[in-house]
Amino acid sequence: MRISTRPAAAIMSLSLAAAVLSGCSTEQAGGGGDTAAADGACEASKVRLVGQVRNESNPYEASWLNGGDTFAKSVGLTQERLTYGGDSTKQQEQISQILAGDTKCLVMNVLPNGDSDTAPIVKGADQAGAYLVTQWNKPADLKPADHKTWLSHITYNGEESGQQIGDALAEKIGSGGIIALQGVLDTAAAKDRFKGLQASLAKNPDMKLLDQQAANFSRAEALTVTKTLLAKHGDKVKGIWAANDDMALGALEALQQAGKSGKVAVAGIDAVPDAVAAIQKGDMTATVSSDGAWQGAIGLAIGFCYATGKLKVADTAADNRAFFAKQFLITQENAAEFAQPKTDPADFECGNVFNRKVGPLT
Repeated sequence: MRISTRPAAAIMSLSLAAAVLSGCSTEQAGGGGDTAAADGACEASKVRLVGQVRNESNPYEASWLNGGDTFAKSVGLTQERLTYGGDSTKQQEQISQILAGDTKCLVMNVLPNGDSDTAPIVKGADQAGAYLVTQWNKPADLKPADHKTWLSHITYNGEESGQQIGDALAEKIGSGGIIALQGVLDTAAAKDRFKGLQASLAKNPDMKLLDQQAANFSRAEALTVTKTLLAKHGDKVKGIWAANDDMALGALEALQQAGKSGKVAVAGIDAVPDAVAAIQKGDMTATVSSDGAWQGAIGLAIGFCYATGKLKVADTAADNRAFFAKQFLITQENAAEFAQPKTDPADFECGNVFNRKVGPLT
């Protein structure tokens, strides 16, 4: 089985450079506008690549930026790495500063801090003529198809992944109580994943939700919250459902401090290396991979292909403007495959950038 991963920058070989550069020529896209978005006439060497996430202390988001670096290197460019520390105001300030410069051949791959942060980013990119790909968070009524330079929005079926790890906990514990660590509540990912847990609880009535609290996708906050909930519920806690792996790892640390290592099942989402290793050792039950390195690379690859004229907005299927991408459930049975996975350089050829789409985001 061919799987995706969060590789180090060196893993993608020079074949990726050849594939992308051959697939993303400076072919004219037509159109008569003054911006790059109208003519797609940027020389590859003139494209400016920007990746923005919350922070690099989160292994998943670090892998996102590393993936962006790998893609940028493959086409002879350098990615500008931006982090905003989960501060929406800082994110908007960074975007405004970037858009105040030369935006003719600017490509941005952005993780909006919350759903409400997406609209001003989209508006700014549209006004500046900058190519934009967003991932994870946006309001349901905000659609790339209604905009010129917002090329695509990529997300994952959070209800599916939330239910998958809920079902994995149910299978592991059989019956009993669990606690849930929610993410940043103003994000589609957090909302959808918790809906998935609720579906799992309905499907597995012997598993009961004792308590839930937001830990904002943070390992440090999850450590504190888990300690509090363990003190409150004691031995009733048989499992911990976490909306991402960073929180799951914080929960594992809390369990260790409480002398409960190996006695409580833990599941998360993101497939960060420490989580996959914990699953292999039996310390964690499950995680779901969305492939952070692929996300960091694919957003830039999509923008690069439009900026250099190989892809054209007018010719892009509506389903490619906003879509769910493929994700993978990881348990102890298949964790070894994700510990030593493979990356296919062909993923980033201009003709293949939408190949991981599994369904439209409606």
